[in-house]
Amino acid sequence: MAGVLDGVDQRTKLAGHNRFELLLFKLHGHQRFGINVFKVQEVIQCPPLTQIPNSHFVICGVAHLRGKTIPVLDLSMAIGMRSLSREDGCYVIVTEYNRSIQGFLVGAVDRIINIGWEQVRPPPTGTGKSSYLTAVTEVDGELIEVIDVEKVMKEVIGGREEASAETIDTHITSSNNHILVVDDSSVARNQVKRVCEQINMQCTLLKDGLEAWDHLTNLVTEGVKIQDRYLMIISDVEMPRMDGYTLATKIKSDVNMKDVYLILHTSLSGVFNTSMVQKVGANEFLAKFDPDSLLNAIQSHIKRQNGMSN
Repeated sequence: MAGVLDGVDQRTKLAGHNRFELLLFKLHGHQRFGINVFKVQEVIQCPPLTQIPNSHFVICGVAHLRGKTIPVLDLSMAIGMRSLSREDGCYVIVTEYNRSIQGFLVGAVDRIINIGWEQVRPPPTGTGKSSYLTAVTEVDGELIEVIDVEKVMKEVIGGREEASAETIDTHITSSNNHILVVDDSSVARNQVKRVCEQINMQCTLLKDGLEAWDHLTNLVTEGVKIQDRYLMIISDVEMPRMDGYTLATKIKSDVNMKDVYLILHTSLSGVFNTSMVQKVGANEFLAKFDPDSLLNAIQSHIKRQNGMSN
């Protein structure tokens, strides 16, 4: 896998055109899974691991890489499958999600493919709330499963679900208390919803950019002003069918929608995010998931609308 993660500039261009690169890997057998290359820092053969007493059963241990100590999770166990044998030449995919670095133990690493988000579909109906799939796509006639890593991280690593009480500003109010939340991860949608509810905000929850775009265009057809219906839109970037960058570009290019406040809220850690936000016209970028930062962003927008200083 040496050199396979080079070319960040090229991936930046892909992200701006509703395309991305997917790193394919296997856990057991022939089934292949995928992870967005932008979340991957490196791929290595499994190094010696140091055991952590009383850690979550999914954590194999910690690895010492380039002066850092990172937890390594058995991704197979994390999604309810049997554990991987480290004697079979396993690999570790080192990733950055939600401001933290961790490794995922996998059975084998296959290759990187370049595809469009329109080729990625939501999980099949009937997979249920217990499913760890966030999307699926097809490559060479084979179904590729994209794992809901945010769900895995929540279950294994945990973290605060609500903003701290001292973050809540009880002196501000808004005549518009409705927020549109767009994210393909049910865990992420509900995390945002819980923070919004702390300040009595209602949420409409949608699963991907295309669903959101159809919803917004239908409202416009009905004569609804988007900025009157929604205080803001909080959208993920990685989503099946239409990604957040494309959704943002379409919203900000539409005369009937361009004035709505739009936050891109993502676990992507690429250095391109600031420039991409400017390119697509989004108002703000927030890295997942910090409930205090999210609440502050919502409250700051309300203050600006009310003519108050932050």
